[in-house]
Amino acid sequence: MAMASSQCLVNPPILSPTCGAGTVQELAGLKTYVTGPSDSKLAILFLSDGFGYEAPLFRKLADKVAASGFLVVAPDFFYGEPVDVRIPHFDGDAWVKAHDTDKGYEDAKPVIGALKSKGVSAIGAAGFCWGGKVAVKLASTNDIQAAVLLHPTWVTVDDIKEVKIPVAILGAEIDLYCPVEQVKQFAEILSIKSVIDSFVKTFPGVSHGWTVKYKVEDESAVKNAEEAHEDMLNWFTKHVK
Repeated sequence: MAMASSQCLVNPPILSPTCGAGTVQELAGLKTYVTGPSDSKLAILFLSDGFGYEAPLFRKLADKVAASGFLVVAPDFFYGEPVDVRIPHFDGDAWVKAHDTDKGYEDAKPVIGALKSKGVSAIGAAGFCWGGKVAVKLASTNDIQAAVLLHPTWVTVDDIKEVKIPVAILGAEIDLYCPVEQVKQFAEILSIKSVIDSFVKTFPGVSHGWTVKYKVEDESAVKNAEEAHEDMLNWFTKHVK
């Protein structure tokens, strides 16, 4: 699926390796943005969109979740090669092929193992766009305790059918990658899985990526993003404990 002409490239962030209150450390062989109390037994794995772990608003949200007592880790699953729209005629198709979500899922597993080896007892996963596909794959295992998919990309009905843990899906009214009709399908499937707690919500008037790509001077955009942030944090507070 092409990315170069997609909603994923709207309002791209200016990446900065120094932004955020946390630090960049190595975790399971990956450069990782780490924020929050290092001795916390509760961790949240942040799985970014294509712009990667240096996006300022992405890190700001990680810091916000960390302020609630979670250890938050955001690995660089793209190995220093996030989407870069500064490159003339950026080839989105080639980037997608080179950064497959299956590889992201395989890379996430040792990160989870490293967290557990440090004494973490409960883990949640927050997946944004590209990361949403990785998060739903993790949600089909018992490696984590809860997942939140925020404007996910490439998630299928079959993925949702495989979910084994509490999952929340936060969708946008205007989203080519996860249309409203698809979000409704996901909600119907999850409602049948009555033994698994789920929460599905579509935000009116917003577009794909609204939780981590918004203009800070746009009060309405900030309000919509913060509402989603609160929903995500409430989910993790409820299930990662």
